[in-house]
Amino acid sequence: MKYKKNQYTEGFSVCGLIIGGAFLTAGAFLLRESFPWFIPGLVFLGVGITIIVSQIRAVVNRSKLRRVVKNEFETNAEVSVEDISKSTGISKKDVQAIILDLKAEGSLKGAFSPKSGKMETKSVEKIPTQNITYCPNCGSNIKQPDAEYCEYCGAKL
Repeated sequence: MKYKKNQYTEGFSVCGLIIGGAFLTAGAFLLRESFPWFIPGLVFLGVGITIIVSQIRAVVNRSKLRRVVKNEFETNAEVSVEDISKSTGISKKDVQAIILDLKAEGSLKGAFSPKSGKMETKSVEKIPTQNITYCPNCGSNIKQPDAEYCEYCGAKL
């Protein structure tokens, strides 16, 4: 599996599929015309197929990246976002996005320690104070004023 920086968050695009479909349609239309339009029709068809195949590969690679991050949490329950990023080579931005997706689907349970940034399986909720701050990455409440990491996504504050 090849990984490019921020591939998880920026790899797949619905607009890419639409553009690929437009190239396929234009190529198929031009192939039906007379001989001078045959070569451009093949070019458009090739570009459309290339775009659609790259989008399909991006979706398949997203599931592989999710499995890698989930496996890191299964092997070491108290791992931080930075540790996963260093050990797997996946950017912090992608690791945080994968963690949010895994938590949303219920595959990953627990909270990140606000002090150390490591995953904890049990978390004690405190009563929120009047001054409530929010995580810039996921928007969840930061309950401890001296927290350095978000409890929910593990982003550095």
